[in-house]
Amino acid sequence: MQEETARSAIDTFISAFNTSDDSYVTALLSQALTSDVVFWGPLGRSEGIAAVERFVLDIRRHPAGTGTMVRCSAVDMPDEWARYQWVFTTPDGGPRLAGTDVVHLRRSLIDQVIVFAGEIEPSAS
Repeated sequence: MQEETARSAIDTFISAFNTSDDSYVTALLSQALTSDVVFWGPLGRSEGIAAVERFVLDIRRHPAGTGTMVRCSAVDMPDEWARYQWVFTTPDGGPRLAGTDVVHLRRSLIDQVIVFAGEIEPSAS
């Protein structure tokens, strides 16, 4: 049950990147995130849905064209933390970025997002 709740919030969050119209982004984020969400993204720490919305809209306006964000793994959830892998692909074979997000849930909504963009290289032994 807890994993289903997390999966639903995560998939709603991801759908904000793929919606057909920018005007739907806020509503989708409001269904997935707490109003005081803490977002640790590639440009540092920010707080609130408006900050996450700016990030999502920036990704949606990628110079290579409107891309697609998909969750490409199961949701792994030990207790109130969850992680999943994602892929962002721009049209016509443009740039592709993959990563892992770690999220914390409070009352069925995401209240923290930590974005790890890019692949982790194997360690040199």
